[in-house]
Amino acid sequence: MKKVIVFLADGFEEVEAVTPIDFLRRAECDVFIAGVTGKMVEGAHGLLVEADGLISDIPQDADAVVIPGGMPGAENIADSAAALNIISSVFDRGGLVASICASPGVVLSRIPILNTRKATCYPGFQKYFPDDATYLEESVVVDGNLITSRGPGTALSWAIELVKYLAGDEVADNLMKGALIS
Repeated sequence: MKKVIVFLADGFEEVEAVTPIDFLRRAECDVFIAGVTGKMVEGAHGLLVEADGLISDIPQDADAVVIPGGMPGAENIADSAAALNIISSVFDRGGLVASICASPGVVLSRIPILNTRKATCYPGFQKYFPDDATYLEESVVVDGNLITSRGPGTALSWAIELVKYLAGDEVADNLMKGALIS
């Protein structure tokens, strides 16, 4: 069973957090919701989510990290040295880093993950990308162990790509059929 950390900080974009949490749990991944700003985390539109634990409680052997966007949620994650260290550690071990909306530019630009990589983000946030990153305007961009996406409207496609990466095509296909995704 793949272990996945989903970072939540006050101001997160709800659909970008809840959609991958839901689909990864349906795919039988072990998802740990890590509260960066506290155990109760408030989304950008007022949704309150109780995290499974604080960032200090994160399992050290995660296979993947998921970083929702939303503002100031992405900035709150980027301001957490602990979150940045965990993201870097998972990436350096070859684990998956998944980032959407503002977070590829705001969070991943603080650590050398985007260097020489292809990625996407919410329009305008690519200004934070390093010069050697390639910005693409695709809904979801998969570049090895980095999966990025553009925003709330692409969260479902992004979540399906995460399931494919972590649980395989067959599991993703079955989830899509069960959820009536064509």
